[in-house]
Amino acid sequence: MSFEFMTTPRLILKAGGLDDLGTLMAGLGVTRALVVCDPGMVACGFAERARASLVAVDLTAEIFADVQADPPMAVVNRAVDMARGFGADGIVGLGGGSSLDTAKLVALAARTGQPLDDMIGTDKATGRRMPLVQVPTTAGTGSEVTWVSVVTSDNHEKKAIYAPQLLPDIALLDATLTLGMPRHITAATALDAMVHAIEASTSRTRKNMLADTMAEKALTLLAGNFRRVLDVPSDLAAREQMLLGATLAGMAFVNASVGAVHALSYPLGTGFHVPHGHANALVMGRVFRFNMPAAENEYARLATHVLPGRHFISPGQAAAAMIDELEAMFAESGLETRLSKLGVTEAAIPDMAREVVEKISRLIAANPRDMDLDDVQSIYRDAL
Repeated sequence: MSFEFMTTPRLILKAGGLDDLGTLMAGLGVTRALVVCDPGMVACGFAERARASLVAVDLTAEIFADVQADPPMAVVNRAVDMARGFGADGIVGLGGGSSLDTAKLVALAARTGQPLDDMIGTDKATGRRMPLVQVPTTAGTGSEVTWVSVVTSDNHEKKAIYAPQLLPDIALLDATLTLGMPRHITAATALDAMVHAIEASTSRTRKNMLADTMAEKALTLLAGNFRRVLDVPSDLAAREQMLLGATLAGMAFVNASVGAVHALSYPLGTGFHVPHGHANALVMGRVFRFNMPAAENEYARLATHVLPGRHFISPGQAAAAMIDELEAMFAESGLETRLSKLGVTEAAIPDMAREVVEKISRLIAANPRDMDLDDVQSIYRDAL
């Protein structure tokens, strides 16, 4: 057995930890910090709290607050330009996955000058990034511990940039920042994280023992606290468990790969602006059932973490019960469960399916069961 496992070198889990941001950045040698976030972080006051912490230790700080969901490359380039114009020597990513993905690229491109187009793919990025601290405000993407950023090209296709330089110096997990998340975002991001863990465990390309261990613990934390954070959103302990679970799932999937759930979700995001976690939830049950002939035993093993204490008479029963439980969580979340209600039409399915099999083939290759164009179209139609 041989594998390589990379992750963020320093992880801090601390309620109220955002107030330590300035000290952490100063410890990295930063004097001029740019906070990269979306408008929501400004509206809720988190961006100003971050800036205040930086200023309190005599750092100069500015805020770029124009990040968009599924970040367009043009927006990322604007953030890069602002970082250069400001003379930033350190970057803070604050928010959900789109903000964190943008911050990674800003930290690298603003220092090296390499165009984003030249980074697309695996190990195409060159040079060293500037110091980077990532502060997630959702319990979902795991971007704070991954070396991948996903951006949207000018022709509305998702493009992935894989580079070890994208791993931040510090992931700062402050669960108090997740207390105000609306129910639908809480649910969508949690389901996204659970998909990360499950797909990491069934990857055909880079599955490994350490990622499996991370995925198992992630599922225990996420499934065990999912309903609690929906019903009692002010429960800080449960929120902290969800945040840690999402981070562990991020460590797992970036070292093992995700699969067809993510592949099928991408066109829903770029074509119909369905948030990533919600898009995953819309297709996950159908993809997992499709995968059963190849992944039944692995799903059965994971079922003991999603449904602890339950006893099953066969691997098939356990695997099916896990998928049923995930779909029950989705149904209880309040998220829309049908593609047709989100603007997806029958006419759109052929083009979406071609995008999946022709342009996101790396994820289909990692899926535990081979999937062709007809299979993808069938899953989409079943979800309409």
